[in-house]
Amino acid sequence: NASMSDSLIHPTAVIDPSAVVADGVTVGPYSVVGANVNIGAGSVLKSHVVIEGYTTIGENNTFFPFSAIGQITQDLKYVGEPTALIIGDHNTFRENTTIHRGTTEEVPTRIGDHNLFLSYSHVAHDCQVGSHCILSNNGTLGGHCEVGDHAIISGLSGAHQFCRIGEHSLVGGCTKIVQDVPPFTIVDGSPAAVRGLNLVGLQRRGFDETTRRALKRAYKKLFLSKKVNLAQLTEELAESELTEDVNVARLIEFIRTSERGVIR
Repeated sequence: NASMSDSLIHPTAVIDPSAVVADGVTVGPYSVVGANVNIGAGSVLKSHVVIEGYTTIGENNTFFPFSAIGQITQDLKYVGEPTALIIGDHNTFRENTTIHRGTTEEVPTRIGDHNLFLSYSHVAHDCQVGSHCILSNNGTLGGHCEVGDHAIISGLSGAHQFCRIGEHSLVGGCTKIVQDVPPFTIVDGSPAAVRGLNLVGLQRRGFDETTRRALKRAYKKLFLSKKVNLAQLTEELAESELTEDVNVARLIEFIRTSERGVIR
């Protein structure tokens, strides 16, 4: 394959003739690159990496030993269609990470840019993961989950199918997620509960004091009120001046569009 002429391919690696491996890609010992895989420039498969399926990988991604990427969905509805996985740039997949492609041709599994997947983390079929996220060791996403940018999922935590994890949120270790995680919050426990606003994360990512203050007020309204009805609290918040802040408006939109309900 001419596209592999300037890549570093170990002699024990197995690469299907239909795979496209860009210049400068390293494929380490005993790695397998299957049919219809496309790997972008600068990516590194360290050793014993398996990439299969209609998997498209961007540039400068790193795959550690025994990561299994683009395997078929575990969804029992799958009947053999040529489903896809699309991965962006500058992601790291540590040892034994598993990323599955979609269940149907219409919806690929997608991974954004600059994400870190630690050992034994799992992204199931049809998930949509943003950018700058971290899945710590044994962090698990069930099928059809959505993860917003800059979310952190700590070790041994699991998300039920169809759950959303909002941007800039932090999920504590060993947390059971069966509803949506609100953006900008910290959730922890089994069952999960909102423990606070992710103020340290927001400050580290450059949210100014005005925005942090607006989110604090919104958080108190939604999660510290004695009123039980979250829908009512959300509509009251939507009528306040706090909606002038785009992040508060995003928090309101997230709650309004939740199908599984929101963790409180």
